[in-house]
Amino acid sequence: MTTDIRTETASSAGPDRQVSPPEDRHATELAFLAAYDSGPRPPSWRLTPRTVVTFVMGSNGESLHLPESAAAPEGVPRRLVVEQKFVGDRALVERCVVTLAGERGLLLVGEPGTAKSMLSELLSAAVCGTSGLVVQGTAGTTEDQLKYGWNYALLLAQGPTRQALVPSPVLTAMTRGAVARVEEITRCLPEVQDALVSLLSERRIAVPELAGGEDALAHAAPGFTLIATANLRDKGVSEMSAALKRRFNFETVGPIGDLDAETALVRRQAHAAVTRAGAPFQVDDAILEALVTAFRDLRDGRSAEGWEVERPSTVMSTAEAVSVAGSLALAAAYFPGDRDVLSLLPGHLLGVVRKDDPTDAARLLGYWDGAVRRRAEQGSATWRTLWDLRSVLES
Repeated sequence: MTTDIRTETASSAGPDRQVSPPEDRHATELAFLAAYDSGPRPPSWRLTPRTVVTFVMGSNGESLHLPESAAAPEGVPRRLVVEQKFVGDRALVERCVVTLAGERGLLLVGEPGTAKSMLSELLSAAVCGTSGLVVQGTAGTTEDQLKYGWNYALLLAQGPTRQALVPSPVLTAMTRGAVARVEEITRCLPEVQDALVSLLSERRIAVPELAGGEDALAHAAPGFTLIATANLRDKGVSEMSAALKRRFNFETVGPIGDLDAETALVRRQAHAAVTRAGAPFQVDDAILEALVTAFRDLRDGRSAEGWEVERPSTVMSTAEAVSVAGSLALAAAYFPGDRDVLSLLPGHLLGVVRKDDPTDAARLLGYWDGAVRRRAEQGSATWRTLWDLRSVLES
C-alpha cells in the first residue's frame, strides 16, 4: 500500500517509535489553538471549525497571539506560527470540516499517495483529540471490527454482560462523540459495508446478546461522525452500494497542483528521513526538481512544456516521489563519493514505473526519448546528464 504523504513539517517521532500520531506530534499547536479561539464549537469538538482549518492549513506564516483574557496552557507560548501540514486546496479542507460539523460521514477519495489518510488523521486529531479510533479495511475485515466483540474469558464466566463486551473503534467513537476512521472502505466485503449503512442512519448499534437491558442499544453521543477513505485507482474488493454512498459527503483529494509546492514537500520529507538517520542531506535542488518534474510529467501524461507523454499504469504519486528522494538522500549519505547522485535517478524511476506492470518500462524509455531528450537539446545540464544515462533504462 502506498503511504499518503503531504505534510509540510517533518514528523518528530519519539525515540521509541518511528512515527508519532498528529495529536502527539502537534500537541503544542492543538493546545494553543484551543485557547486561541473561544468561539462556538460543535458538540464534543476540541477546537472551533475555523481553528481546525488553521491547524491543517497553517497560519500562512502569521504569528498568532492568544487573547489577553486567555490563559496559556502549561508549556504553550502566547504566540505561535501554525505550520502548514496539508498541501492542497483550503476550500477542500473547509468543506471537510463543515461536513464533520454537521455530523455527516465524510469520504475522502483519490489516487493512492495523495494524503487522504493523513488528512483524515489531522482532522480527527483536531476535532476530538485522537486519530487512533481507526479500522483498516481489508478483505478480512469483519463486522465485529466495526461493531463489537467479546472478551471470551468473561463471556464464559459471566455470560453476555456489558463488562464482557469489547467495543470496536467505531463503537468507542460513538459513545465518546468522537471521530472514527475507516481506511480503504472499498476493500471491505459487502456485508461489512452494510453494517455501516444502519450505523450511519440510525446512529446506534444493537447488541442482541444484551436484549432486555439498558445496554441493548449503544447510542451515538453528540459529535460522533466517521471519516472513510477509498482509492480511485484500486477499486478494492467491493464497490460501495448506493445506500452507503448516500450516507457520505464525497471529497476528492487530488495531486499537488504546483511544481514548486510539490518540490518543497519532497525536499522536506527527504530531509526529514535523512535527519532521522543522523546523516547530512546532500541532494542538490536541481536533482529534486528533475525528479518531481518527471513524476508530474508521467502522472499527467503531458510535460510542463505541453509535450505528450505516455502515462504508465502505476500511480506516480507524491508519496512515491518522496520515497525516491529519500533513497537518493540516504545513498548520498551512506555511500559518499561513490557516484553522482543524479546517476541513480533513472534506476529508481524504473523501479517505480514497472512496479505494477513490467511493460511500463517501455513507456519510461519513450519519455526519455521524448521529453528528456528535448530538454537536453535545449541546453539543460541536468537533463543532458539524464539523457546520457538512457542506457540504464535498457538493462
